[in-house]
Amino acid sequence: MDFKALLQAEINRKRQKIESKDVLAPNKKYFKRGDLAAKEEEDYWKRHKRVHDDSIRSPEIKKETKTDTPEQTEEKTPQMLRKEVIRRLRDRNEPIRLFGESDYECYLRLKKLETDEPDAREEGFRNEFKAAMDKVDEDYFKEMVEAATSGEGGKRSNDVSIKDDGTTVEDIQTMKEEIGKGDSEKNCDIILRFLKYLLKMWGQNLNQRPEEEKRTLKGKEASAIHTQTVSYLKPLFRKLKHKTIDEDILDAMVIIVYHLMHRDYLKANDAYLEMAIGNSPWPIGVTMVGIHARTGREKISSRHIAHVLNDETQRKYIQALKRLMTQCQKIFPTDPSFSVNYERPNS
Repeated sequence: MDFKALLQAEINRKRQKIESKDVLAPNKKYFKRGDLAAKEEEDYWKRHKRVHDDSIRSPEIKKETKTDTPEQTEEKTPQMLRKEVIRRLRDRNEPIRLFGESDYECYLRLKKLETDEPDAREEGFRNEFKAAMDKVDEDYFKEMVEAATSGEGGKRSNDVSIKDDGTTVEDIQTMKEEIGKGDSEKNCDIILRFLKYLLKMWGQNLNQRPEEEKRTLKGKEASAIHTQTVSYLKPLFRKLKHKTIDEDILDAMVIIVYHLMHRDYLKANDAYLEMAIGNSPWPIGVTMVGIHARTGREKISSRHIAHVLNDETQRKYIQALKRLMTQCQKIFPTDPSFSVNYERPNS
């Protein structure tokens, strides 16, 4: 086989192909590869009898096909700050964004995780009270080992952790006159300081128990409840500190703390039940059923909704708030007519 003949035949074939495409520059022997590629693409669409009408389509039609309605845009807006979504996903060891995922889709994924697995963490579902009891036992065992090693006789304090921010009874008397005056930032500071004061006093009362009582099962349970309450209240304290708490919950807590400071525990309990359970005649927590608003829809405001059903984190600190209300009644006793489940103090 003659190699030169084959090469010449290939050159001639290429030259005829280029001449048939009509891509040569005038009076020149060269051509642009971009012009050749465009010509081949045009021939391809002609062969397959496909109309390439994207360039003919009017901009108005494209705009109409790609623009969402205001209702769709409003529905696709996340109802939570992006920073909060990222924090909650990281708490669950979940990726903060999947490939091609929008902020709204990321928010929906978080809500689905919180609904399906409300207490799931890296160790999975767990009994939090049992975990608090195990923590108390673990601390007790560590101190026994340290005492035995140092030769101090194995005496164990069994004290709970206490943080003191410097709030005194005199400060509470001053805050009692300032709360509920319409300044939301001031209300957040007062509520935060008052709840921390109740936690401190509760911890001090637990630490003042006799050592034998602390080591009993009942004593360990009391310490575990305090430890669990501290962990439950951390998200609430964070929101109060950064002034990011929901307005309706803040309004309810202002009423609760106001009555607690004035030692009217009956009214404080009624305000708590209204916040946690709600007093709507509709099913608890439901504000909109279906796509059409029902008659009397405007009569249901956010203050009538059961916030305990919103999410698991909110349920926990609402439950912890009730424990602090019970301790407040013991720290600041009042007349039986203003008390809830009154117990006569031991004489």
